[in-house]
Amino acid sequence: MIDVKSETVMSKQLLRCGTSIGANISEALAAESSADFIHKLSISQKEINETIFWLELMRRTKYLSNEQKDSMMTDCDELKKMIASIILTTKQNLKPQ
Repeated sequence: MIDVKSETVMSKQLLRCGTSIGANISEALAAESSADFIHKLSISQKEINETIFWLELMRRTKYLSNEQKDSMMTDCDELKKMIASIILTTKQNLKPQ
C-alpha cells in the first residue's frame, strides 16, 4: 500500500528545491555584483544537489520509476555542468590579467 503522506512530503520537498534552482538563477541575473552573481548560482548548485537527493529517495521508495528518475537526473546533471561552467568563467574573468 502506498503511503500517501510520505509521497506528499517528498513531492513537496522535490518541488521546493527543484523550483528554487530557477528562482536563484533568476536572482543571479539581477545580481548587484559578480560576487553576488556567483553566490546565487552557488545556491542553485546546492538546490540541484538537494533535488538529486529527493529524486533518488523517491526512486528507492518506488514513488518514481527508474525512467522518470533518470530523465530528471539528466536534466539536473546538465544544469549542474552549465552552472559550474558559468561560475568558473565568471571567476576567471574576475582575475587580474
